[in-house]
Amino acid sequence: MNSLNVQRLRKDFPILKKKVNGHNLIYFDSAATSQKPKQVIDGIKYFYENLNSNPLRSIHYLAERATEAYSDARDKVAKFINAAPEEIVFVRNTTEAINLLSFALPLAKDDIVATTYLEHHSNLLPWFNLRNKGVMVEIVDVDKNMDLDLSYYEDMSEKTKLVTLSHESNVSGTINDAKKISRIAHKKGAMVLVDAAQSVPHLPVDVKELDVDFLAFSGHKMLGPFGIGVLYVRKSISNQLSNFLSGGEMIKSVRLNDVVYADLPNRFEAGTQNIEGAYGLGLAIDYLNAIGMRNVEKYGHALALELFEKMGQIKGLEIYGGKSRNFGAIAAFNVKGLHSHDVAYFLDKKGIAIRSGFHCAQPFVEDKLRVNGACRASLYLYNTSHEIDTFCGELKKIVNTYGRG
Repeated sequence: MNSLNVQRLRKDFPILKKKVNGHNLIYFDSAATSQKPKQVIDGIKYFYENLNSNPLRSIHYLAERATEAYSDARDKVAKFINAAPEEIVFVRNTTEAINLLSFALPLAKDDIVATTYLEHHSNLLPWFNLRNKGVMVEIVDVDKNMDLDLSYYEDMSEKTKLVTLSHESNVSGTINDAKKISRIAHKKGAMVLVDAAQSVPHLPVDVKELDVDFLAFSGHKMLGPFGIGVLYVRKSISNQLSNFLSGGEMIKSVRLNDVVYADLPNRFEAGTQNIEGAYGLGLAIDYLNAIGMRNVEKYGHALALELFEKMGQIKGLEIYGGKSRNFGAIAAFNVKGLHSHDVAYFLDKKGIAIRSGFHCAQPFVEDKLRVNGACRASLYLYNTSHEIDTFCGELKKIVNTYGRG
C-alpha cells in the first residue's frame, strides 16, 4: 500500500473534508463517478475566465486559444491510451459512444453482435435496438467465478460482425482478458469494441496492445468532469462507419447538391462540443500521469485484496466478487435478510457512500447473482485502509443488528 502518498493526495480533493450526518465522508462509490481534485476544479474555472470561446470557428485571440486547448486535450487523451489524436472522438460519455457505434456500424439482417452477461445496460440496449432490423444479439455466459466463457469466442459464428465486452465489470469487478478475446475475434473476422469505463481510470490501457477497433470511456469516472467521454476509433476502419449526427464542423464543404464530410474525428463531432469538459479531462489525465498509472493499478489491487479479505471475515454477508482470475476494487454484496437499499441507508447515516440496486446491469444481477439488487462498494486512489476498517466495522453492526446471518 506504499505506492502512493495517499494522505498527501487526499488533500487535493476538497469534498473529502466534508461531514455527512456528522461523520467524516467515506466515499465508496467511485464506480458511479469519481471525486475531482482541485487541479481539475480550478482548471475549469480558469478556462471560463481566460479561454472561453467557440473553437475551430473564428480566428480571434480567444477562439484560437480555445482551439489550442481543445486540441491539446485530444493529444493528452490519445497519448494516455496510445492512440493517434485523430482516432479520439469526444462524446458525452461511454453510453453515447456505444450508441454512436450502434448507429454508425454497417450491421444488417442476420449479422450477429456478441455481448456478455457482465455488461452495463449501455452495452446491451443499443444492440437490442438493432433487433428490429434483423441483427441478432448473443450473450456470452460467465462461470461461477464470474469469468467469461472464452470457448464462445473460439466457436462463434462467421456471422459475428462485432464482439463487444466490458474491460472491467461494474458489478463483479471482473477484469476481462480483452487482448485475448480481441485476438480470437479478429481471426474470426469480427470487429471488437471494449467498454473501458471502469478500467481506464484504474489501470494502464493501450489500444494497440489490446488490438481493439473501438474503445469507450467516460471522463467523470477518472477524476474529470461530467459530460465528456471518449470513443477511440481505429483509423483504418473509420471509413466503414456512417455519420451519427450532422451539422456544423463535421463537413469539409456543403452545397445544396453536394456534401463532402470531414475526416476522423471531426466527422463524428457535429456541433459545439463540451470544450471545457475536454479541457478538464486533459487536466485529470495530467493528474493521473503525475501519479503514474502503474502506481494507481498497484494501489487499487492492494485495496481490492484488503477489501475482500476484511469483508470475508464478516459472517452474514453474501459477497459476489473477488473470485475471478483478475478483479478490481469493486465489491458487490448483500447483508442476509436485508434489502440492498436498507444497507445503503444505514451506511449513509454513518457518512459512508455506496451504491445499491441493479447498477444498470439488471440481467447480470437477477440471472447470475440471483438477487433483487445488491450493494456495491467501489474504491479509488483516494481511499485508505482506515476507511475499509471503518466500513467493515459498520457492516458488522448492521449484520448484528438487522441481519440474519
